[in-house]
Amino acid sequence: MADANAAVAVVTVSLVVLGLLSGLSLSWALLPVAVVVLIFVLASGLRGRDELAHLNVCVLVLGDIGRSPRMQYHALSLSRHGYSVTLIGFLGSKPHQDILEDDRIDILPISELMGLRVGPKIFRYVSKVILQSFQLFYVLMKIEDQGYLLMQNPPGLPAIAVAWVASRLRGNQFIIDWHNYGYSIMALTHGENHLIVKVAKWYEKLFGCFSDHNLCVTNAMREDLRKNWNIEATTLYDKPPSIFRETPLKLQHELFVRMSSVYSPFRPSSDVTKEHMELTAFTERNTHTGAVTRSSGRPALLISSTSWTEDEDFSILLQALQEYEKFVEEEDKLPSLVCVITGKGPQKEYYKKLIDTKEFQHVKICTPWMEAEDYPVLLGSADLGVCLHKSSSGLDLPMKVVDMFGCCLPVCAIHFKCLHELVKHEENGLIFKDSNELSQQLKLLFSDFPGDQGKLGIFRKNLRESGQQRWNENWDHNVLPLIKEHCD
Repeated sequence: MADANAAVAVVTVSLVVLGLLSGLSLSWALLPVAVVVLIFVLASGLRGRDELAHLNVCVLVLGDIGRSPRMQYHALSLSRHGYSVTLIGFLGSKPHQDILEDDRIDILPISELMGLRVGPKIFRYVSKVILQSFQLFYVLMKIEDQGYLLMQNPPGLPAIAVAWVASRLRGNQFIIDWHNYGYSIMALTHGENHLIVKVAKWYEKLFGCFSDHNLCVTNAMREDLRKNWNIEATTLYDKPPSIFRETPLKLQHELFVRMSSVYSPFRPSSDVTKEHMELTAFTERNTHTGAVTRSSGRPALLISSTSWTEDEDFSILLQALQEYEKFVEEEDKLPSLVCVITGKGPQKEYYKKLIDTKEFQHVKICTPWMEAEDYPVLLGSADLGVCLHKSSSGLDLPMKVVDMFGCCLPVCAIHFKCLHELVKHEENGLIFKDSNELSQQLKLLFSDFPGDQGKLGIFRKNLRESGQQRWNENWDHNVLPLIKEHCD
């Protein structure tokens, strides 16, 4: 199928370019493509429908599967209940090992087509959308019969319209999982009044209404969809799967040893040597007995994860760390910090250059990409999480905080409209509005470090005792009845 996708894309580009070079208008240049699609649709309509189609589900994300944890969790939950899953998306980052090892889940990669590389910017963007539409439609029409098509939005352009048309032609139920609004993310770059943002909003609102069922990530979004978009949705909060938990000390040490081979902040101080001991900045293991203990005088481990996009301003964290550096110099009892910022994204190189200009003595920063299996281990080893996610719509919640809470890791999170649905100020973490408030919170929370009697210890204790719901229970309660209703 991957070869077929590539072939279709090449043919499509060739036809369009040939038509344009021949002096045809864009509409006439695309005519051969329309003919190919029409022939294919007619041919597909001749096939009989599989009697077991209701046990097949297509999970679609027009993005990197490995960086789409919620859609991976959907696939695993469906498989757990006996459904065969076709997971469609880009293969950039490695998906979770559980996905790769599940016999009921087939990954169907599609190409991240870029469109034409010449001409006006708007023309190149339109060509990209057209090529992606054709590829996606081709793939959705070629896969075996599905009972359901569950797609993530955003990104929804062109996926929503294409998925809806394919669902109507194939006779399956179409479900949109609303993580946010795509147009609101585009507005961060182009501004709310840009033509392309207005078109994207119109498109999202129009075709979003055509879905058979809808899921969303917060009650605030559910109300907004109902009130402003005339869309009824079921709230499916992000919940941590069981892999997110506090990490045993031995596993912490093993991770720190691996990371110390690449990242210097995880290495012990050069003036610390102990016979028969394997050392990291945070832990030490007796090579004779295998016993692992925490290092005395260890730094605190601060973690944040990000997609390095416009809705997260990491200059706030850097300014707070600069203030914290001054606090450490003034007060001996405050610990040094190792700040780990994980993730990939467009602004990573910009912030790495900014980080390199800092001359901290008591704060060390590293920006690794963590594999899906190591990320929960790192979260479960940390002392405090920081979240700088500001929802572009004000209606979604940061999944990174959900994962942190699953590891009983207290969080400092920047304020936005519906954050209270997740972070309870002074109960499981603290909410800040600027770098000054964050720096004061870091000072407060680490004033008792490494003791567990201060606020940091209280927040962690509250998280341990909260009996928080996990993904499987949440999914079984909210999504499984919707699926089963249309299987009977």
